[in-house]
Formats: sequence, C-alpha cells, structure tokens
Amino acid sequence: MRDGPRLEAAIEVLEAIGATDRAADRVLDRYLKDRRYIGGGDRGAIADRVWGVMRRRARLDWWIRKAGKGLQRDPRGRVLADVALTDRHGVGEIAGLFDGSRHAPAALTRDESDALRRLIDHALDDPEMPPAVRCECPNWLWPRMEAVFGAEVETAVRALGDGASFDLRVNPLAGVDRAAVIAELATASVPAEPTPMSPLGLRLDRRRPVDRMPAFKDGRIEVQDEGSQIAAALVGARPGQLVVDYCAGAGGKALALAADMANKGRLLLFDVSKSRLDRAGLRLRRSGVNNAERRVLEDGDKSVKRLAGKADRVLVDAPCTGTGTWRRNPDAKWRYDAEALAEITVSQRTILERAAALVKPGGRLVYVTCSVLTDENEAIVDGFLAESTAFRALPVAAVWAETVAAAGGSGCPTEERYLRLSPHVHGTDGFFVAVLERAWSPGSVDTP
Repeated sequence: MRDGPRLEAAIEVLEAIGATDRAADRVLDRYLKDRRYIGGGDRGAIADRVWGVMRRRARLDWWIRKAGKGLQRDPRGRVLADVALTDRHGVGEIAGLFDGSRHAPAALTRDESDALRRLIDHALDDPEMPPAVRCECPNWLWPRMEAVFGAEVETAVRALGDGASFDLRVNPLAGVDRAAVIAELATASVPAEPTPMSPLGLRLDRRRPVDRMPAFKDGRIEVQDEGSQIAAALVGARPGQLVVDYCAGAGGKALALAADMANKGRLLLFDVSKSRLDRAGLRLRRSGVNNAERRVLEDGDKSVKRLAGKADRVLVDAPCTGTGTWRRNPDAKWRYDAEALAEITVSQRTILERAAALVKPGGRLVYVTCSVLTDENEAIVDGFLAESTAFRALPVAAVWAETVAAAGGSGCPTEERYLRLSPHVHGTDGFFVAVLERAWSPGSVDTP
C-alpha cells in the first residue's frame, strides 16, 4: 500500500470515530478486521497516523484556524495539516499523496493548496499557542486542570496525553508467579520488568499482540494498567467474602478481585450493559474464575435489593469522563463538555448511594474513577460523607499497608486521605480511590 492510500484509510477511520460513541481503538480494530487484505506494515502506519492526529488535534486545529480559508477542522483537514506540520512535506509532495488516484485521498483543491502554503515551514508547536492548546486540553477543562495540578499543570496534562505504558497482571489463580512469566516472555524476545508498585504487574517495552501469547491464552496474564491493579487491590477482597463489583464493565478489576478471593466466596458483577458483561464472562472463564456471577442492572431489580446490608466489599468503578485515560483514549477528551460533566457527576452520586446500601456493618465501599477531576472525585465522596453518618473514610495509607504492601508491593505513595495516581508522577493512568467503611450498627450480632 502506498502512502496515499494509507492516508485515505486514516481519514476514513477518523471519520468513523467521530460518527460514533464507541471507543477509538474498537473502531480502528473493526476497520482493519473488515479489510484483512491490509498488510501488517500498512496497519501500523494507519494506526500511527490515526493516534497521532488525535493526540495532536488541538495544535492542528489551531494551525488550521490560522491558515484561514481552505482547510477544515475535520479528518481530512487535520490529516492534511499533520502531513505539512509533522511530516514537514511541501505542497508538491502533499499533492502527490492527495491525487485522487485509486484508494488515495481526493485531489487537493486550490483553496487547500493555498492554505497548506501558509503552513509550510512552520513547526507543529508554536510559542503563541495558549497553554491549553500546547498541552492538548479542551479549553473548558483547563481551569479544572490548573485547580488539580497547580504549578505542575503543563507537565501533568502533557503526560496525560503521552503514549501509555503497556502493563500486564499475573493471575495467581493460574499458579504462576511474576518472575516465571518474565522469564517465559524473555524466551519469546518480549522484554518485561516488574511494575514499581503492584506486586503482580509487568511492564512491557511497548504495546504487543498479547492475545497471541500462550500465557494470555491459558489465563496466566491479563492486560491491565498498574493503576487499575492498585485500585482493585485496595478493595481488600478476601476468600469467603461476598464482594460486589457494582460497575463491572468488561470485568478487568473483577478478575483481580477473584484472584484476591482465591476463588472462594461469592463475587457478583453488576453492570447496565449485557454486552460488557458478556465480554467479562469470556475473560472470567479464561482466567479460571469460578466464584463469579454476572447480572444486568435494571430498575426495580429485587435481587439487588435482597443484597442490602450484606456485602463485605463493594467496588464502585464509577462511569466518568476518563480524563485519566487520555493516554489510551485520546478521542475521549473531545467527547465531553461542562454540561456532560454535570450530568455525569449526578449519575456518580446516585450510583454511590445505591451501592452503599449493599455494604454490611464493618464492610467497605471503594469508590474509584479513572478521572483526575475534583468534580468526579473528592467532590462526590466528600458530598456523600457529609450526608451519611453511616460511613467514614479510611486513610488510604493504612489500607495500602494491609493490601498492596502486605502482598509484596511498594509502600504507599501518599499520606493524603484519598489516593490519586497520575502518569507524570506514578507512570500509571490517572486514578482516584477512596475507601469508605460502614459503621457497626448498635446491637448488631456482628459487632466486635
């Protein structure tokens, strides 16, 4: 495949991403699976262009505005600007790529050619760019980022948009340890090293097709960011307990919970999406989990009401804006606005309150997001605690000591009330974790 058709394919993928609310990686995977004739090198080039344009979108749009008439802030316009500013091609070279030949993008218009001439000889980064543009952050979010990160805001937000590490989690249910998996991967020329904090994590040198590895096929490893591993570990699930994963999704954290429970006890996965729970079922079976049940959350579900006050641990991995996962999902930053954030926070509070009803006296409610925004994190938990005398926040360092550190992981990186992880400090996705404990009821037979 020549460079022209590669660029046309990237434009088509970017158009498909903009037309759906599905995650960008799934859209790209579907596009490539439907076109199996595309070779490996071409697939890599197309993916690099798609991810690159999404990661550079704010700066590209800034230049497109400066170029004036001719380029649009759409997939074609952004790819054209990217070829000029990132690849540093001249107008003649670009015209050779956008020539309207078979499978190549449509030929350049005169207005496009004129606009591109105004971009030639400029670098992608420019000192006149506002901080939000320079750091690839939506304008409406910049003040919130400043409030969270202070003087480190540019470093922190840039790190949120950088390429992510590629982490795996070793599955204790498979009877293997981390050192053995590292050695096995080394024999296959796949370099891996222990993650700094999680006792079960592996960090690969780059993203690799894990689904082809024997260790993945037989359930000995799973793809999971170290931050997500830490969040699951802080739940403190134990063998014999009743543990609820209230927003289970495709089951990533549930796999870790089942391992901590040693397949003993009862693990319930709830989610509003049957398709996500179906994917979780496949992962659970591959990992050898046999103590889990999956249920679709529906209004008036009596099975949920019957669990009131019975769960030892309830994990609320709340739906959020995903600002902490921009490294993996650069498209997510452009899918939300202030109005959407307000709607999400209302939903988060409702979910937290409903999940709290399931916790038994002395049990724990663990609230997690993959967001760095205070609106979705401290504001939600502090608001809940202000209106609930039944729960109190446990210092995260104490919970870390009895979970992560006790299992062989590192010491807790904070003495704050809640845990915040961010890529520029910890090398993980952005995560927030709050561990809340329900007070013992007066006269309860379980009261110590």
